[in-house]
Amino acid sequence: MGQFILDIQNISKSFPRVKANNKVSFGVKKNTVHAILGENGAGKSTFVKILYGLIKQDEGKIIYKNNELKISSPAEARKVGIGMIFQHFSLFESLTVRENLMLGIDDYISYKKLEIKIENLIQKYKLTLDLDAPVISLSSGQKQRVEIVRVLLQNPKILVMDEPTSVLSPQEVKSLFITLNALVKDETTILYITHKLEEVITICNSVTIMRDGEVIETSSIGSNTAKTLANKMLGKNLEEISKDFSAIKDQINFEVNNLSCKFNDPFFTDIINISFKVNKGEILGIAGVAGNGQTELMEILSGENLNIESGKILYNNKRIEKLNPQQRRNLSISFVPEDRLGHSAVPELSLNENTLLSRFYNNKFTKNGLIQKKILDDHTKSIINLFNVKCLDADSNASSLSGGNLQKYVIGREILSEPELLIISHPTWGIDAGAENFIRQSLIKLSKLGTSIIVISQDLEELIQISHKLSIIYNGTLSNTFNTDSIDIEKVGLLMGGGK
Repeated sequence: MGQFILDIQNISKSFPRVKANNKVSFGVKKNTVHAILGENGAGKSTFVKILYGLIKQDEGKIIYKNNELKISSPAEARKVGIGMIFQHFSLFESLTVRENLMLGIDDYISYKKLEIKIENLIQKYKLTLDLDAPVISLSSGQKQRVEIVRVLLQNPKILVMDEPTSVLSPQEVKSLFITLNALVKDETTILYITHKLEEVITICNSVTIMRDGEVIETSSIGSNTAKTLANKMLGKNLEEISKDFSAIKDQINFEVNNLSCKFNDPFFTDIINISFKVNKGEILGIAGVAGNGQTELMEILSGENLNIESGKILYNNKRIEKLNPQQRRNLSISFVPEDRLGHSAVPELSLNENTLLSRFYNNKFTKNGLIQKKILDDHTKSIINLFNVKCLDADSNASSLSGGNLQKYVIGREILSEPELLIISHPTWGIDAGAENFIRQSLIKLSKLGTSIIVISQDLEELIQISHKLSIIYNGTLSNTFNTDSIDIEKVGLLMGGGK
């Protein structure tokens, strides 16, 4: 094994009709941050699930600390020193930080010893936390600190992190990187899975690139750039993204005036006096850290929540705040909510059926009450081909697609409907660099055709890249609008964190 703490040897894993891992081999050096990159469906998730004991490989070996790793559960993985922080927080919102940390302990330990251990970890890694605060009151960055402390209580020597910065502000990302560097100095090796390539260049020492279940390359970061990493992942060069301010028309297409909605519920964020305007052909970005009212605002804008307290929503000078989602769709307004499976698509139905369900009033999928199967099938195939959705065919159930591929299908479906107004939440969350680039290009092209677009996202880099204007949502309120061609990212990051 030499200098490798992990030596991955010919790991293969097959599922029905797909080989997720095909002779995956690479080494991970001790006390480093090692990135694993790849498109959706490249095999990254399958590999780390094998490493963490969630599934078992069909063949191949993992050598860990000079011994073959043979585990059958996450509990066994934690016992040998492998911890994992998942992309989605697994915390009990109604419990305190202290209670959540206690629930994460596998071994028997006295309350007093556990308190001392938690305090030592918090101080050592500067993970500032209020142990008595209910988790629901925490920011995304604070919730992640809870997850990190909970894993560190298990004394891991290998720490797997899946998309660790997807819901963090720029300042919280910097804080996380300080913690990761401190962990590496204390002899923790980190496997870092992300779609944010700039982060790989910043924090990682080496990288393994996967494509179609196989390892393409393992190397030190060296002279790599985000662009070269993306090109290696895809096997082709990415197009440059360039937005066009000249396509914006001097005509307000969508306007929200003094919108307020109270929920009287600790699990929801009140919307307070929100106002903004979007011109025809303009892309407005709304940035914010998770839990600051993005979901609640999206539900109001899409018509899912009609119980607003006050305010107006105007579309082409017509008030629409009392219209339901289908009535708004009939006006050529399209939506992509954050939750794809079960919200944007019915899991048990085929892609064809899901295309039909989301139709506009003027589509050609039905005639005299009868479904035009060939027209519907051809349209769904266009979505699949244009947005590179990996599936068997147009009759595949939505539930059979990976999260990234379902996202590409849903967004492709809405973009190809060519709406006058598109309201989209987290368009490239959790998808690979190639799909991310294509979706961003597609949104810009759609705006040039005259579509007004509102993009709600936690990815500040994405919003600055594609939006013409940007506002920050914090605790249910919306900031003034900034032009993105002259914006101070540091100040925007502070606004996302509640600064002035």
